[in-house]
Amino acid sequence: MRPYSAEMVTDALRQRRLDAIRVHMDTEVTKEFDATLATFKNDSGGRARYEIMATGQVFDGDDEVMAYYRTTRTAFPDQRHDNVRYHVADDAVIVEFDLLGTNLGEFYGLPPTGKSFRVPVAAVFFFDDDRIVNERIYFDAASLVTQIGRAELLVGGAP
Repeated sequence: MRPYSAEMVTDALRQRRLDAIRVHMDTEVTKEFDATLATFKNDSGGRARYEIMATGQVFDGDDEVMAYYRTTRTAFPDQRHDNVRYHVADDAVIVEFDLLGTNLGEFYGLPPTGKSFRVPVAAVFFFDDDRIVNERIYFDAASLVTQIGRAELLVGGAP
């Protein structure tokens, strides 16, 4: 993957980036994943990429990212965002939010607990012009699994 670069960032470009992130996050919640994947693309191409820093997982390309969406939304079908705040830099947009959901489906091979979670998240969106090229997500995985009653995943459990 090529390094991210700071380019001449105008107010119009900042707004297009914020618009892309809003579409991205809204369509994650509504499970319109084709529209979410489209936020990683423009006329010159592009591919979806997520880096989950808490687990070390990387999902690169449409197929891997779509599998990530399906897996997480099976485990947490009501996953959503609250208290969203945007911080715009020249080479990225940092988005802070609370991630909420209820464990209503299989999670790392374990049956659902029916318990809910709320964890603070910081997501760093990197761009090429107004196209997202990477979403890097930071959150406290221990808090999430403890809240849903799966503390056993903290001891050599999930990757």
